[in-house]
This record gives sequence, C-alpha cells and structure tokens, in this order.
Amino acid sequence: MSTVEHTPTGPGNAAAQRFGALITRLAHEAGYDVSPGSGGRSALARDACMSASSVGRMLDGKTLPMPGQLEGLARTVHADVRTLLVAAGVISDAAWPKGANPDVLSGSAPSSPPSPEVVADMWGLTDSIREMFVGSAQHAIRLQNQANARRTEQQGRGEALGRG
Repeated sequence: MSTVEHTPTGPGNAAAQRFGALITRLAHEAGYDVSPGSGGRSALARDACMSASSVGRMLDGKTLPMPGQLEGLARTVHADVRTLLVAAGVISDAAWPKGANPDVLSGSAPSSPPSPEVVADMWGLTDSIREMFVGSAQHAIRLQNQANARRTEQQGRGEALGRG
C-alpha cells in the first residue's frame, strides 16, 4: 500500500495559495531569491525564524504559517502584520481598520528612532556585516551628537553676545 499526500482542497487551499503568492512577491521585493534550489528559501526561513520545510510548503501554497510565525515573517519581508493576517484569512479586511487607531501612537507622534541593532535585525544583517553596520551607525550617531552639542553651544554664545 502506498502513501498518498493529502492536499487540502476548497477555500483553505485557495488561502494558502494566495498567501504563498503574496509572500513570494514580498520576499522577492525584500531581496530573497526564493526559487527552488537558490538558497533564498533557506535564508528567508532563517531570518523569519521558521523551518526551511515550513517556508517551502508556504511558498508553494500548500500550507499557511502558524499565527505565531506571522510577526517574524512580516518583519523579514517588510510587510505589515495586518496584511499577512488578512491574507492568511486569520482576520477579515474589515476586522482591523486601516486608519489610525486612537489607542496607538501614530506614525507622526514623536518616538525614539530604532537602534542600529534593531535596524540590522530588520534588514537581516548577520555576522561581520552586522558588526560593521552597527559599529558604523553607532560612530555616526556619536559624531552627530557631538556636532549637535557644538551647534547648541555656539548658538548659546551668540545669544549671550546679542543680549550684552
């Protein structure tokens, strides 16, 4: 007796196929070559903290990721988690308003910028490239802070002279 792999049919499979097509497009736009055998699927799996087999089945439109995997996947392909939740059929498009939520700070609200480490994670930088990026960014931030301090100091001296 041979074993037959069961491929779901119906709306669930259609959702998996749509989701796979979406992630394939987003992964390509994020710089991953996810064609079979290219190594990009393994890189996507690593960066999204998923198994290579899960990523392969997802990209092939056979399965949907687990809800707990959507955040890492969204971060890796530079997508909004909401977009992935809707595409996976976890929520409806109407379930989560696209506009600003009054309970959440808007994008225009002042906030601290992401750290170089967070940006390196967002971009999927690893090993020596990550170290070089983080070190360079930290150095640039220190230089900018020094320049800002000098500028503030010079402006303070100029105001004192103008009042004298």
